Amino acid sequence: MSYTGPDFDPPQPRRSRLRRPLTVALAALVPGALLGWGVYAAVGGPGDGGGGTDRASGASASPAPSSGGPASPTADAKRPTGTSPASADGTSPASPRASAPAAGSGPLKGKVVVIDPGHNPGNFRHSSEINRQVDIGTNRKECDTTGTSTNAGWPEAKFTLDVAHRLRTLLEEQGATVRLTQDGDRPFGPCVDERARIGNEARADAAISIHADGAGAGNRGFHVILPGRVHDGAADTRAIVAPSAELGQRIAGNFVRVTGSAPANYLGGGTGLVTRTDLGGLNLSTVPKVFIECGNMRDSADAALLTSGEWRQKAAQGMSEGIVSFLRG
Repeated sequence: MSYTGPDFDPPQPRRSRLRRPLTVALAALVPGALLGWGVYAAVGGPGDGGGGTDRASGASASPAPSSGGPASPTADAKRPTGTSPASADGTSPASPRASAPAAGSGPLKGKVVVIDPGHNPGNFRHSSEINRQVDIGTNRKECDTTGTSTNAGWPEAKFTLDVAHRLRTLLEEQGATVRLTQDGDRPFGPCVDERARIGNEARADAAISIHADGAGAGNRGFHVILPGRVHDGAADTRAIVAPSAELGQRIAGNFVRVTGSAPANYLGGGTGLVTRTDLGGLNLSTVPKVFIECGNMRDSADAALLTSGEWRQKAAQGMSEGIVSFLRG
């Protein structure tokens, strides 16, 4: 069987227009944080077996950040893996796109969405800069890290940028104005505090930070990270906790339906939702915002999905439909 590699698998044509009735119906099935195997079974997606150990002790858990390497499933900005992101597959970062596109016509006309592609393909060249400590409200953390990679060396930073481009296209087709926090157009970063500030200054109606996890083999599935209640120093999430939870629930429900991927079997109690208070990108946000860990790059089965352009298009579609559902109410 031939293998062309993740950077040579072109985006797939978009499917038919958004299925609003189904999205609304699905959203009704996941009130609060109760997105789990019941919802997953109801939408009929293929699974990878039953739930595993819940290391986050439920959807409201706030696990402490790991001090280890990419095996940590809960790192705000994952530790360097020792793999050079820019040379892992011999390709260069995506070309920068012209500045903000003109808002189109469609159901999201007038809405602003900020997409944060986790990490930067050039971070590994700037270790001193990305190791600089920044204020995240509750404490100080590194500016950023290189992110994780598949066992074959394909970096998270390329995955996140590719999915961000696909998601931007889908949202712009719906009329939204979309801004990326970085587009492979800067040498490193931005730092986690600046990533939050970009969304705040854009007065985004919704913001999403795209990631892929670096947990141990056998840990599979996606999870959406919601901001917890924080009021400390520069951080005050009290106004965004509820709308961010709604945004996350809608994204998670649509992600299950469109991709067929199961909620994570290693944290979140099978809900696909985890609440955290240790992430600068959420703590410093003043607009509704969530993180999504689309799968585990260190598990071979998940990696096969993450390196597939066809699957990445589905991932972007699931996120898009969740965001559209949230913004249209």
